[in-house]
Amino acid sequence: MKEKARNFAINAHGSQMYGEKPYSVHLDAVASLVKPHGETAEVIAYLHDVVEDTDVALDIITNEFGAFVSECVAIVTDEPGKTRKERKAKTYEKMAHVHGAEELALLVKAADRLANVRSCVAGDNHRLMGIYKSEFPVFKQSAYRENMCEDIWLELQKIHDS
Repeated sequence: MKEKARNFAINAHGSQMYGEKPYSVHLDAVASLVKPHGETAEVIAYLHDVVEDTDVALDIITNEFGAFVSECVAIVTDEPGKTRKERKAKTYEKMAHVHGAEELALLVKAADRLANVRSCVAGDNHRLMGIYKSEFPVFKQSAYRENMCEDIWLELQKIHDS
């Protein structure tokens, strides 16, 4: 299932780039971070941006990967809005109410954010890092769950505090 999700996502993202690199670099980074949490986490990691950044609809994810994966992808997909601030506010509000098995989506969201901030550090992208740092308190308040991926949250906190 993991390879199916990776191939599906790479095909869906097509020629999209992650900075100067193929989009697969970002997807592989997120999947690698969640690998200790199992194959379903990796599947969600590969699909986490598909609905938000491509023409793939959520029902396609449901048909191809099942209802649970689709629900988790929906959780990590930004809500519509005119500005980033509006989209993120709606998305973080949605994430704040997630509980139970669907919290696996929050693990993927934390891994996605860590992959993004690591990329900012490596690429010296101060502008985007500033955005991530400004969003961090509300992001953490909505996505953090005690005893879930503490290593990811510790690294995010360390980068935020630097």
